[in-house]
Amino acid sequence: MSHVAYELGTQPACWERAAALAPERRAALPQPGERTAIVGCGTSYYMAQAAAALREESGAGETDAFPASEFPRHRRYDRVVALTRSGTTTEVLDLLAGLRDAGVPTTAVIGDPATPVITLADELVVLDFADERSVVQTRFATTALTLLRAHVGLHSPSVVADGRAALTEPLPAELETRGQFTFLGRGWSVGLANEAALKMREASLAWAESYPAMEYRHGPISVSAPGTVTWSLGDTPEGLADQVRGTGAQWVAGHLDPLAELVRVHRLAVAVAAHQGLDPDAPRNLTRSVILTTGEEAVR
Repeated sequence: MSHVAYELGTQPACWERAAALAPERRAALPQPGERTAIVGCGTSYYMAQAAAALREESGAGETDAFPASEFPRHRRYDRVVALTRSGTTTEVLDLLAGLRDAGVPTTAVIGDPATPVITLADELVVLDFADERSVVQTRFATTALTLLRAHVGLHSPSVVADGRAALTEPLPAELETRGQFTFLGRGWSVGLANEAALKMREASLAWAESYPAMEYRHGPISVSAPGTVTWSLGDTPEGLADQVRGTGAQWVAGHLDPLAELVRVHRLAVAVAAHQGLDPDAPRNLTRSVILTTGEEAVR
Protein backbone atom coordinates (compact mmCIF):
# COMPACT_ATOMS: atom_id res chain seq x y z
CA MET A 1 0.00 0.00 0.00
CA SER A 2 1.29 3.47 -0.88
CA HIS A 3 1.83 6.08 1.83
CA VAL A 4 -0.90 8.24 0.37
CA ALA A 5 -3.39 5.35 0.28
CA TYR A 6 -2.70 4.58 3.95
CA GLU A 7 -2.85 8.21 5.05
CA LEU A 8 -6.07 9.05 3.26
CA GLY A 9 -7.68 6.14 5.09
CA THR A 10 -6.84 7.62 8.49
CA GLN A 11 -8.65 10.91 7.92
CA PRO A 12 -11.85 10.35 9.93
CA ALA A 13 -9.83 9.43 13.03
CA CYS A 14 -7.67 12.52 12.57
CA TRP A 15 -10.79 14.69 12.25
CA GLU A 16 -12.05 13.41 15.58
CA ARG A 17 -8.78 14.39 17.25
CA ALA A 18 -8.76 17.82 15.62
CA ALA A 19 -12.33 18.53 16.70
CA ALA A 20 -11.43 17.57 20.28
CA LEU A 21 -8.34 19.80 20.13
CA ALA A 22 -10.17 22.89 18.90
CA PRO A 23 -11.59 23.97 22.29
CA GLU A 24 -8.19 23.50 23.94
CA ARG A 25 -6.50 25.78 21.40
CA ARG A 26 -9.32 28.34 21.16
CA ALA A 27 -7.13 31.21 22.37
CA ALA A 28 -4.58 30.60 19.59
CA LEU A 29 -7.19 30.75 16.83
CA PRO A 30 -9.09 33.77 15.47
CA GLN A 31 -11.46 35.29 17.97
CA PRO A 32 -15.03 36.34 17.10
CA GLY A 33 -15.02 39.64 15.25
CA GLU A 34 -11.33 39.59 14.37
CA ARG A 35 -10.56 40.51 10.78
CA THR A 36 -8.64 37.44 9.69
CA ALA A 37 -6.63 36.18 6.74
CA ILE A 38 -5.79 32.52 6.22
CA VAL A 39 -2.83 31.70 3.99
CA GLY A 40 -1.14 28.64 2.57
CA CYS A 41 0.47 27.22 -0.54
CA GLY A 42 -0.99 24.62 -2.89
CA THR A 43 -3.31 22.31 -0.99
CA SER A 44 -3.08 24.48 2.13
CA TYR A 45 -4.28 27.49 0.13
CA TYR A 46 -7.37 25.61 -1.00
CA MET A 47 -8.07 24.60 2.61
CA ALA A 48 -7.68 28.26 3.50
CA GLN A 49 -10.34 29.13 0.93
CA ALA A 50 -12.75 26.64 2.48
CA ALA A 51 -11.96 27.72 6.05
CA ALA A 52 -12.42 31.40 5.23
CA ALA A 53 -15.84 30.75 3.72
CA LEU A 54 -16.88 28.65 6.72
CA ARG A 55 -15.79 31.33 9.19
CA GLU A 56 -17.79 33.98 7.40
CA GLU A 57 -20.76 31.62 7.12
CA SER A 58 -20.64 31.13 10.89
CA GLY A 59 -20.75 34.88 11.51
CA ALA A 60 -17.37 34.86 13.29
CA GLY A 61 -15.95 37.71 11.23
CA GLU A 62 -14.58 38.93 7.92
CA THR A 63 -12.13 36.37 6.60
CA ASP A 64 -9.97 36.28 3.47
CA ALA A 65 -7.79 33.56 1.96
CA PHE A 66 -4.59 34.07 -0.02
CA PRO A 67 -1.66 32.11 -1.38
CA ALA A 68 1.19 33.06 0.95
CA SER A 69 3.09 34.54 -2.00
CA GLU A 70 0.19 36.86 -2.89
CA PHE A 71 -0.71 38.19 0.54
CA PRO A 72 -1.56 41.92 0.28
CA ARG A 73 0.79 43.37 2.88
CA HIS A 74 -0.83 46.79 2.67
CA ARG A 75 -4.05 45.42 4.20
CA ARG A 76 -4.59 45.40 7.94
CA TYR A 77 -5.68 42.22 9.69
CA ASP A 78 -6.20 41.43 13.35
CA ARG A 79 -4.73 37.97 12.82
CA VAL A 80 -3.16 35.92 10.06
CA VAL A 81 -3.38 32.12 10.18
CA ALA A 82 -0.83 30.13 8.17
CA LEU A 83 -1.51 26.51 7.23
CA THR A 84 1.76 24.67 6.62
CA ARG A 85 2.32 20.94 6.86
CA SER A 86 6.10 21.05 6.58
CA GLY A 87 6.80 24.35 8.31
CA THR A 88 9.59 24.96 5.79
CA THR A 89 7.85 26.44 2.74
CA THR A 90 9.70 29.55 1.62
CA GLU A 91 6.72 31.79 0.92
CA VAL A 92 5.09 31.03 4.27
CA LEU A 93 8.27 31.68 6.24
CA ASP A 94 8.92 34.93 4.39
CA LEU A 95 5.40 36.15 5.05
CA LEU A 96 5.44 35.24 8.74
CA ALA A 97 8.76 37.03 9.18
CA GLY A 98 7.35 40.15 7.55
CA LEU A 99 4.19 40.05 9.64
CA ARG A 100 6.22 39.62 12.82
CA ASP A 101 8.22 42.72 11.96
CA ALA A 102 4.97 44.59 11.26
CA GLY A 103 3.47 43.54 14.59
CA VAL A 104 0.59 41.51 13.10
CA PRO A 105 -0.47 38.59 15.34
CA THR A 106 0.01 35.23 13.62
CA THR A 107 -0.91 31.61 14.19
CA ALA A 108 0.65 28.67 12.38
CA VAL A 109 -1.22 25.37 12.06
CA ILE A 110 1.55 22.86 11.43
CA GLY A 111 2.30 19.18 11.08
CA ASP A 112 5.94 19.19 12.14
CA PRO A 113 6.89 21.45 15.06
CA ALA A 114 10.63 20.87 14.64
CA THR A 115 10.83 23.38 11.80
CA PRO A 116 11.70 27.06 11.32
CA VAL A 117 8.08 28.18 11.55
CA ILE A 118 8.16 27.85 15.35
CA THR A 119 10.44 30.90 15.62
CA LEU A 120 8.26 33.09 13.38
CA ALA A 121 4.64 32.56 14.45
CA ASP A 122 3.21 34.00 17.65
CA GLU A 123 0.99 30.96 18.24
CA LEU A 124 1.27 27.35 17.13
CA VAL A 125 -1.35 24.64 16.76
CA VAL A 126 0.46 21.35 16.21
CA LEU A 127 -1.30 18.56 14.34
CA ASP A 128 1.60 16.13 14.43
CA PHE A 129 -0.83 13.19 14.56
CA ALA A 130 -1.91 14.19 11.02
CA ASP A 131 1.57 14.74 9.57
CA GLU A 132 2.39 12.68 6.48
CA ARG A 133 5.21 10.87 4.73
CA SER A 134 3.62 11.31 1.32
CA VAL A 135 4.28 14.17 -1.03
CA VAL A 136 0.60 14.36 -1.96
CA GLN A 137 -1.29 15.89 0.96
CA THR A 138 -4.51 14.36 2.22
CA ARG A 139 -4.97 13.99 5.96
CA PHE A 140 -3.01 17.02 7.19
CA ALA A 141 -4.97 19.34 4.95
CA THR A 142 -8.40 18.01 5.84
CA THR A 143 -7.49 17.81 9.53
CA ALA A 144 -6.37 21.45 9.57
CA LEU A 145 -9.66 22.40 7.94
CA THR A 146 -11.57 20.34 10.49
CA LEU A 147 -9.79 22.18 13.32
CA LEU A 148 -10.89 25.54 11.91
CA ARG A 149 -14.36 24.23 11.10
CA ALA A 150 -14.82 22.97 14.66
CA HIS A 151 -13.49 26.26 16.02
CA VAL A 152 -16.44 28.11 14.44
CA GLY A 153 -18.98 25.47 15.47
CA LEU A 154 -19.61 23.93 12.06
CA HIS A 155 -18.21 20.44 12.66
CA SER A 156 -20.34 17.55 13.87
CA PRO A 157 -19.93 13.78 14.40
CA SER A 158 -21.90 13.23 11.19
CA VAL A 159 -18.91 14.57 9.24
CA VAL A 160 -16.74 11.80 10.67
CA ALA A 161 -19.43 9.23 9.92
CA ASP A 162 -19.58 10.44 6.34
CA GLY A 163 -15.79 10.28 6.16
CA ARG A 164 -15.85 6.63 7.16
CA ALA A 165 -18.56 5.95 4.58
CA ALA A 166 -16.38 7.64 1.95
CA LEU A 167 -13.66 5.07 2.63
CA THR A 168 -15.90 2.05 2.05
CA GLU A 169 -18.52 3.03 -0.52
CA PRO A 170 -17.73 1.81 -4.03
CA LEU A 171 -16.68 4.56 -6.41
CA PRO A 172 -18.89 5.10 -9.46
CA ALA A 173 -18.15 2.52 -12.14
CA GLU A 174 -15.34 3.04 -14.64
CA LEU A 175 -14.12 6.36 -13.25
CA GLU A 176 -10.56 5.03 -13.05
CA THR A 177 -10.50 4.76 -16.85
CA ARG A 178 -11.39 8.41 -17.40
CA GLY A 179 -8.75 11.02 -18.12
CA GLN A 180 -10.68 14.30 -17.79
CA PHE A 181 -12.42 15.50 -14.63
CA THR A 182 -14.24 18.67 -13.59
CA PHE A 183 -15.07 19.35 -9.93
CA LEU A 184 -17.71 21.81 -8.79
CA GLY A 185 -18.44 23.45 -5.45
CA ARG A 186 -20.56 26.11 -3.83
CA GLY A 187 -19.65 28.35 -0.92
CA TRP A 188 -16.98 26.71 1.21
CA SER A 189 -16.86 23.65 -1.04
CA VAL A 190 -15.40 25.72 -3.90
CA GLY A 191 -12.06 25.40 -2.11
CA LEU A 192 -12.60 21.65 -1.83
CA ALA A 193 -13.37 21.43 -5.56
CA ASN A 194 -10.11 23.25 -6.26
CA GLU A 195 -8.28 20.77 -4.05
CA ALA A 196 -10.01 17.79 -5.69
CA ALA A 197 -8.75 18.88 -9.10
CA LEU A 198 -5.25 19.40 -7.71
CA LYS A 199 -5.22 15.89 -6.21
CA MET A 200 -6.15 14.35 -9.54
CA ARG A 201 -3.37 16.24 -11.30
CA GLU A 202 -0.76 15.47 -8.66
CA ALA A 203 -1.40 11.79 -8.06
CA SER A 204 -2.60 10.57 -11.45
CA LEU A 205 -1.60 13.24 -14.00
CA ALA A 206 -5.26 13.43 -15.02
CA TRP A 207 -6.60 16.47 -16.83
CA ALA A 208 -8.64 18.15 -14.10
CA GLU A 209 -10.20 21.54 -13.42
CA SER A 210 -12.59 23.12 -10.92
CA TYR A 211 -15.20 25.87 -10.78
CA PRO A 212 -17.93 27.36 -8.64
CA ALA A 213 -20.95 25.36 -9.75
CA MET A 214 -22.89 28.26 -11.27
CA GLU A 215 -19.81 29.56 -13.08
CA TYR A 216 -19.38 26.20 -14.77
CA ARG A 217 -22.33 27.01 -17.02
CA HIS A 218 -20.68 30.22 -18.21
CA GLY A 219 -18.27 28.60 -20.64
CA PRO A 220 -16.46 25.69 -18.95
CA ILE A 221 -19.30 23.27 -19.66
CA SER A 222 -18.10 23.40 -23.26
CA VAL A 223 -15.30 20.94 -22.38
CA SER A 224 -17.78 18.33 -21.12
CA ALA A 225 -18.35 15.45 -23.52
CA PRO A 226 -18.66 11.67 -23.58
CA GLY A 227 -15.76 10.16 -21.65
CA THR A 228 -15.41 13.08 -19.24
CA VAL A 229 -16.58 13.30 -15.62
CA THR A 230 -18.22 16.19 -13.75
CA TRP A 231 -18.37 15.73 -9.96
CA SER A 232 -20.25 18.04 -7.61
CA LEU A 233 -19.02 18.44 -4.01
CA GLY A 234 -21.99 19.76 -2.09
CA ASP A 235 -25.30 21.22 -3.18
CA THR A 236 -26.10 21.16 -6.89
CA PRO A 237 -27.85 24.06 -8.66
CA GLU A 238 -31.21 23.03 -10.04
CA GLY A 239 -31.00 21.78 -13.61
CA LEU A 240 -27.22 21.48 -13.72
CA ALA A 241 -27.11 17.69 -13.58
CA ASP A 242 -29.41 17.43 -16.59
CA GLN A 243 -27.31 19.94 -18.53
CA VAL A 244 -24.15 17.93 -17.84
CA ARG A 245 -25.78 14.66 -18.82
CA GLY A 246 -26.95 16.36 -22.00
CA THR A 247 -23.29 16.81 -23.02
CA GLY A 248 -22.71 13.08 -22.69
CA ALA A 249 -20.44 13.52 -19.68
CA GLN A 250 -20.74 11.30 -16.61
CA TRP A 251 -22.34 13.16 -13.69
CA VAL A 252 -21.40 12.36 -10.08
CA ALA A 253 -23.58 14.01 -7.44
CA GLY A 254 -21.91 14.27 -4.07
CA HIS A 255 -24.22 12.89 -1.39
CA LEU A 256 -21.91 13.06 1.63
CA ASP A 257 -20.57 16.03 3.55
CA PRO A 258 -18.32 17.88 1.06
CA LEU A 259 -15.20 17.09 3.12
CA ALA A 260 -16.07 13.40 2.95
CA GLU A 261 -16.67 13.75 -0.80
CA LEU A 262 -13.08 14.99 -1.03
CA VAL A 263 -11.98 11.71 0.57
CA ARG A 264 -13.78 9.87 -2.22
CA VAL A 265 -11.79 11.95 -4.71
CA HIS A 266 -8.58 11.03 -2.88
CA ARG A 267 -9.48 7.39 -3.41
CA LEU A 268 -10.25 8.07 -7.06
CA ALA A 269 -6.87 9.76 -7.58
CA VAL A 270 -5.10 6.68 -6.25
CA ALA A 271 -7.27 4.40 -8.40
CA VAL A 272 -6.60 6.39 -11.57
CA ALA A 273 -2.86 6.39 -10.76
CA ALA A 274 -2.93 2.59 -10.40
CA HIS A 275 -4.81 2.25 -13.70
CA GLN A 276 -2.15 4.38 -15.38
CA GLY A 277 0.69 2.41 -13.77
CA LEU A 278 1.81 5.44 -11.75
CA ASP A 279 3.19 5.58 -8.22
CA PRO A 280 1.19 8.20 -6.25
CA ASP A 281 4.06 8.40 -3.75
CA ALA A 282 6.34 9.69 -6.49
CA PRO A 283 4.36 12.42 -8.27
CA ARG A 284 6.09 13.95 -11.25
CA ASN A 285 8.10 17.13 -10.57
CA LEU A 286 6.84 17.43 -6.98
CA THR A 287 8.47 17.31 -3.54
CA ARG A 288 7.09 17.32 -0.02
CA SER A 289 8.22 20.88 0.66
CA VAL A 290 9.05 23.64 -1.79
CA ILE A 291 12.07 25.64 -0.67
CA LEU A 292 13.28 28.38 -2.98
CA THR A 293 16.89 29.50 -3.25
CA THR A 294 18.43 32.12 -5.48
CA GLY A 295 17.91 31.14 -9.08
CA GLU A 296 16.59 27.64 -8.42
CA GLU A 297 14.11 25.57 -6.53
CA ALA A 298 15.66 23.24 -4.02
CA VAL A 299 13.95 20.36 -2.28
CA ARG A 300 14.23 18.94 1.16
